Amino acid sequence: MELVGSIREIFVRWTDAVALAVVALVERVISPRVVRLVEADDPAGGFKLQSANSPASGRMRLAEGRFIGEGASSINGSRVELVLGSDKFLLRPLELPARATEFIDGIVRAQIDRLTPWSAGEAVFGCTPPTNAGGGKITTTIAAAPRATAEPYVAALAALKATSVAIFAAAPETGTAPIKVFERQGRGALERSRVSGGLRLVLASAALLAALALVGETVAGQYFDNRRAELNGELTAHRLALRLDGSGSDRSPIAALAHRKNQTQASVIVLEELSRILPDNTYVTELRIDGNTVQIVGLTDDAPSLIRLMEQSSHFARATFFAPTTHAPSERGDRFHVEAKLQPINTVSR
Repeated sequence: MELVGSIREIFVRWTDAVALAVVALVERVISPRVVRLVEADDPAGGFKLQSANSPASGRMRLAEGRFIGEGASSINGSRVELVLGSDKFLLRPLELPARATEFIDGIVRAQIDRLTPWSAGEAVFGCTPPTNAGGGKITTTIAAAPRATAEPYVAALAALKATSVAIFAAAPETGTAPIKVFERQGRGALERSRVSGGLRLVLASAALLAALALVGETVAGQYFDNRRAELNGELTAHRLALRLDGSGSDRSPIAALAHRKNQTQASVIVLEELSRILPDNTYVTELRIDGNTVQIVGLTDDAPSLIRLMEQSSHFARATFFAPTTHAPSERGDRFHVEAKLQPINTVSR
């Protein structure tokens, strides 16, 4: 569980950081309209409305926690810079070494509880840009006020849908830039939250789709494997059916050769058997083997005895004369023509 919590925390922080970067980039590319509210020092009071890139103008005042008056609608979607009178702030000069220029913001934050009655968390504060005081020194003016002073203004501007609110303290000297003491992202912070939530939703959806794709791939792979096995079985059955005849005998070329080999004697065996059974006074001049039939032609002193001798052999059967036996005066003996059936090697002659 601790591992899951750690992963979740890392994931949340990462999405928040990405959302912050996205919002900052968008805000940099698409700069919001800037509206400035300057606290008036005339008897009418209230705030003067100024806009750098809009013709909106007029006066507004804060009443019962709300800004009312002319130009209130121009605050919607704008960055508001609220300039309050210097009488609302405690102003303190601060002298520092010149080398502290780069760290002035941190130094002011660290010493705010010494320079003012409030701590850094209880106050809104800022300082003017440092000026050279000579002798290796710089001076700056700190403006600070209780945080409760700024909160009503921020809440009222947030209600008008300002994208961000910055509060400035009017400089005591005329012509000097106001001192920024506070800044808060209004609707932008909400947008960061939405962007972060949307990013988490997108990543979770992507993870879910990846899981579904993996499951689908597994199921589909199993289905296709089973189907391939079925097709292979059917193909094997068809091949076997093509090889076997109606009686179930193998009729493939290899099986036919093996059958022929088992059913037909080799020529050398036929020659060997004939040389064994034929008498010495018999001479074979022609020998023909056609399938399981053998025909011999030659000369002998006793042709009828050849039929009996071949019938007695286990390699021949149904011996007979396939042509008349003749005798020529120039030949010593009778010319015979005998035909017999070859017995299969694995078959015993009856």
